[in-house]
Amino acid sequence: MSGAEGRGRRPPGRLSGIPGFDIDAVARAAEGDPDILRLENLDTDLRPPPAALAATRAALESPAANSYLPFTGRGDLRAAAARHVGRLAGRTYDPDRECVITAGGTEGLLNALLATVDPGDEVIVTDPTYAGMLQRVRLAGATPRLAPWAFDPAAGWRLDLDALAGCVGRRTRALFIMNPSMPSGGVLDAEDWAAVAELCERHDLWLIYNAAMERILYDRRPYLHPAGLPGMRDRTLTVGSVSKEYRMIGWRVGWVVGPAAVLADVAKVGIYNVVTGVGIGQPGALAALTAADEAANVAASVERWERRREAVLEALRNYPVRPAAGGWSLLVDTRPLGLPARELSTRLLTGAGVAATPMDAWGGPDAASLLRIVFSREPAVRLRTLGDRFAHVL
Repeated sequence: MSGAEGRGRRPPGRLSGIPGFDIDAVARAAEGDPDILRLENLDTDLRPPPAALAATRAALESPAANSYLPFTGRGDLRAAAARHVGRLAGRTYDPDRECVITAGGTEGLLNALLATVDPGDEVIVTDPTYAGMLQRVRLAGATPRLAPWAFDPAAGWRLDLDALAGCVGRRTRALFIMNPSMPSGGVLDAEDWAAVAELCERHDLWLIYNAAMERILYDRRPYLHPAGLPGMRDRTLTVGSVSKEYRMIGWRVGWVVGPAAVLADVAKVGIYNVVTGVGIGQPGALAALTAADEAANVAASVERWERRREAVLEALRNYPVRPAAGGWSLLVDTRPLGLPARELSTRLLTGAGVAATPMDAWGGPDAASLLRIVFSREPAVRLRTLGDRFAHVL
């Protein structure tokens, strides 16, 4: 092999240090066995809104849905997404200049990063955090700085605000935050968001807000949108989707809403990345966002997921489980059990019929001791068997 061939065939540097996705491996091992508890991936068995299903069926016969155009998404869907974010934030957004439709929220996350950071910049993320956020920072050529969540038995997960402030450096360009956080289910409160806003203002930072699960909140926690805070409308890029709250994972429809100047760049990145959102999914997304019972539909699903969270907490009451304040998952800290999360994941899958994913690539060194339990896919009656299944392998 010549030197030129060797240079051409080696992996690009941007992939250095980016691991594979463990969820795939766990899911493949669990496929085809109905007795296995599927707790490894963010899926749900709750049905999408009826209006979304009806609109999607109609879209199958619509030539307009089978098109690349418009590249930034249907005008009516952009208007609905801009109204949706504006209503939650208490702000107003121009759908033609301040909203772009994406192929799911995950495309929007990368587009937002590519539109706001340069190679060599730093982006603050929480620890642990969704691997799809952490590794997209690296794909964009930036360096993640980790601000830890700390678990307090009395207060639950709390963001370390001193550590968050300490992460800001000369090269910091953005805070990249999901709320509720995944995989911990930690939720920022008003004090936390005020600290985030103060850092953004003082250091002239962007806030890239992953809003995929923003209203999936438990124990009557109040809702707060960071763009509604003073000075934050023109610093916040809200990245949302229909995947979680509306249970429409396979539709792959999301949006980025934010100030016009940066949204022009987000749109440019999107066109040269995926080109356009999923045409056949956009009518269903529009129906979900504009349904008369939209808020009630989301709230009813949140109630069911909260009951499932309670079933897991009760089943694992004798184990080091860390309750979630929101979202679809919670964590087990395997350090008191004397083994790494990867080993517990293997034992549970092979010995107890439980598919759960280790969080090695979802944060700093402590993530290797965290096992994620997704409770959105299985009914409570099956989740209640978790205690016996854990006992069987421990």
